[in-house]
Amino acid sequence: MIHILSVLVENKSGVLSRVTGMISRRGFNIESLTVAPTEDETLSRMTIIVEADEVSFEQITKQLHKLVAVYKISDLTHSDAIERELVLFKVQAPPERRHEIIEIAGIFRANIVDVGKNTLTIEATGTASKLDAMEDLFRSYGIKQLTRTGKIAMSRGAHDQ
Repeated sequence: MIHILSVLVENKSGVLSRVTGMISRRGFNIESLTVAPTEDETLSRMTIIVEADEVSFEQITKQLHKLVAVYKISDLTHSDAIERELVLFKVQAPPERRHEIIEIAGIFRANIVDVGKNTLTIEATGTASKLDAMEDLFRSYGIKQLTRTGKIAMSRGAHDQ
């Protein structure tokens, strides 16, 4: 099962290495990882996507709690959380087909961030399924390059994390 962890940690060098090292030493693959400072410059939030059964996942969270640099862990897997990813598509776009690609981007509320002689670069944010659907449509035009962030997640409403 895929689990989504939101981990509040010290914003210091070496913390990322200790957290990811602990997870990998136990034989788990991190499917996705994003890290950035929070509203408090002394803290960073890590969003970690890991595949594990319930028992193994519990073991991971218990081990994370033991790390000095970890302040709070929230399991967003079964919660009502907001999840987003960012993707950049560089799509083959000859002038005669450019309008079609721009229309598709518009339907998905994506932005054209660069125009080349024969390419368009499109930026989009959303759920994994939305970005997968865009990718499927752009494949027929020819994706020259694609880069995608990992998932970020936050609980909805008045929840702490």
